[in-house]
Amino acid sequence: MIGESELIINDDGSVFHLHIRPEELADDIILVGDPGRVDMISGYLDDKEFRRQSREFVTVTGKYRGKRLTVLSTGIGTDNIDIVMNELDALANIDFRTREIKQDRKSLNILRIGTSGAVQPDIPIGSFVFSHISVGCDGLMNWYAGRDSISIADMEEAFKKHTGWARHLPDPYFVKAGPEMISRFEDCTVRGMTIAAPGFYGPQGRVLRMPLAMPDMLDTFGSFRYGDWRITNFEMEGSAIAGIAAHLGHNAGTVCCIIANRYLKSSNPDYKPHVRRLVELALGKLTA
Repeated sequence: MIGESELIINDDGSVFHLHIRPEELADDIILVGDPGRVDMISGYLDDKEFRRQSREFVTVTGKYRGKRLTVLSTGIGTDNIDIVMNELDALANIDFRTREIKQDRKSLNILRIGTSGAVQPDIPIGSFVFSHISVGCDGLMNWYAGRDSISIADMEEAFKKHTGWARHLPDPYFVKAGPEMISRFEDCTVRGMTIAAPGFYGPQGRVLRMPLAMPDMLDTFGSFRYGDWRITNFEMEGSAIAGIAAHLGHNAGTVCCIIANRYLKSSNPDYKPHVRRLVELALGKLTA
């Protein structure tokens, strides 16, 4: 039995942060960072059941082409993903009446749709990268037992050696996306190995007024090779999604629209049409 302090259930029967009840969650879930993007995506849905907001977490459940979907905003960062993924799993796999884990576990389909910056010159702005492998530089999964069981150990060690990984940084972890989710997107996206950074500026090699601990980080990351794998892009949430999903048995992945190329130092502030194309692609893949 899970204690009240460990799984906080609100008076209305909803989970603590997300404020949604188990019966309100669909089995297919789209995660976005920006709360405003929930409203854009939910504009494609019919039979919307509700719209609820709690802090940065905005949730809508409805149907697309007859299939029930939940769209949820996470805000920015893997710390928020730790909240979202654990509460989604609790909604699906813990009985809120008895506070016991259900005997029949449900596997959710979870897709993050985001924006990203490429680190390779041949990945153009406006393209879509699906993170076959997410590289967690955030340290989140190191707080959970069994992190070595989900990380690709040889790739992790090769990356640390190549980059001269500093001892004061958390050990990176390399996690594969869910194989079912990979299969849905491998014919229409760039195959990605994506860095999930714990910040937007220094952790992604941006310099404003503070110098970097790894001044050559972009070049070092971009030159890493492991077989035919290479680092393709930066974002800020995918590693925690992939890592927690792998632990808990969910089918998850991250697909991002490239809105900047860090290698070429170019960006496109008018990226919303590209994101809308990605949303339409993802809705079709999730409901096929």
